[in-house]
Amino acid sequence: MSRLLTLPEAAAQLRRPVNTLRHWRYVGTGPASFRMGRRVMYREEDVAAWVEAQRQAERVPA
Repeated sequence: MSRLLTLPEAAAQLRRPVNTLRHWRYVGTGPASFRMGRRVMYREEDVAAWVEAQRQAERVPA
């Protein structure tokens, strides 16, 4: 089972303000998230996959 991150934990891992992650969630960008009761949660592997996708998108072809 993947480790679950709260909104503040995911923001800290991404080094972004919590409000940025809230905005990303609202507009449908950013790492995959879900609600567990009243809390927004992120799977650590989804955050890592999103970071990798962003890194790949930034690569400039040679």
